[in-house]
Amino acid sequence: MKTNRREFLKTLGGVAAFTIVPRHVLGRGFIAPSDQLTKGIIGTGGMGCGHVNYAGTRLVAVCDVDKNHLEQGRRLVNEKIAAYHDFRDLILDPNVDIVHIATPPHWHGIMSVEAAKAGKDIWCEKPMTRTIGEGKRVMETIKQNGRMFRLNTIYRFADSMFYGLGTPAKPLKKLIQSGMLGWPLKVTISKHTGFDWKFFWVGKEYLEPQPIPKELDYDFWLGPAPYKPYNAHRVHQTFRGYWDYDGGGLGDMGQHYIDPVQYLLGKDETSPVKVEVDAPQQHPDAVGVWRSITYTYDDGCQIVLWGEDFGDPNTPYVSGPKGNVYKNFVCDIPNWEKKLADYPEPEPQVTDFLESVKTRQPFALNERNGFRSATIVNLGTIALRLNRTLNFDPVKLEFIDDEAANRLIDQPMRAPWNI
Repeated sequence: MKTNRREFLKTLGGVAAFTIVPRHVLGRGFIAPSDQLTKGIIGTGGMGCGHVNYAGTRLVAVCDVDKNHLEQGRRLVNEKIAAYHDFRDLILDPNVDIVHIATPPHWHGIMSVEAAKAGKDIWCEKPMTRTIGEGKRVMETIKQNGRMFRLNTIYRFADSMFYGLGTPAKPLKKLIQSGMLGWPLKVTISKHTGFDWKFFWVGKEYLEPQPIPKELDYDFWLGPAPYKPYNAHRVHQTFRGYWDYDGGGLGDMGQHYIDPVQYLLGKDETSPVKVEVDAPQQHPDAVGVWRSITYTYDDGCQIVLWGEDFGDPNTPYVSGPKGNVYKNFVCDIPNWEKKLADYPEPEPQVTDFLESVKTRQPFALNERNGFRSATIVNLGTIALRLNRTLNFDPVKLEFIDDEAANRLIDQPMRAPWNI
């Protein structure tokens, strides 16, 4: 049965202790190591269907507002599973331990908050949230409810190669923390160093209204986003090209590319103090392209993003006063590998989310450091939309002397949705 928001919140407030605590949870979240965790997926398009078989879990529920996608979700496993139209029904399902959010980003904040309030642990696709304000609410609610949160990008902790760098992040983290490159550092993320910003995720201006397909609940798909007439390019995969739902290639790939850099630079507890953009004036609805985005921290470290083929192809990936690192993990410090062997390894991380859920130890990429890397992405989208340099307070989490920029931190949601 579909629940409205008032009924949903009433249920959370009145019977949470009896009906919405996950079936495994005892006391402060103990789960027997032998138990198999269950999961429910919200959004069974491309990303939702592509992340079904993570070991140690069993899919028991799916949810989508597109009937075709929902039927696709039903077929992800051979056994009968619950299928919901309304995400709140999946969240209230007592058989679900982990809620996997694989919707467009304009839904991530609301769904993460409601799942946390319902006592669920959360696996969320990137970007963590579409706005800085939504990210703050997610952090607060996760903490208040003692939940475990995983943001789904792996490169700060995985053994797989970090795109064109030719190495996992860990060896580069060791090199940077050794101090051999000096300080401050500049990291340049571009196609030259193996990072494609996917500028095909641009929007189309002046979309013509089209009939809504009968299988799609378009009003529910929009949810908190402003109402705009349906056009096929506005939904499903190509939604990334519109500010109301995502941020183009920056929104799509930003946390994949930037989050490991935040980890490498040791910036998990702070944010840049300035963001500068070199880009054409953006359309108010459709995301466009850009030439460069430069983030500066208060200690002088920088993260520089170059669009398409912009910039000098010989520029290092990491540049410092004492040395540089190029694509394919080439360092210009003599005998650097031999010297590096004497330095300590980076601190260990919890890299298995199921271990995190069972032991209640925060995952390597959680709501706190994930919020900071999502904030870097969102600082960039705000600067692009306003097409000017912005100064940011990483403690107060607000822009300095810029009312227009601050209005984009907490953007209005269409009734009845809110966090």
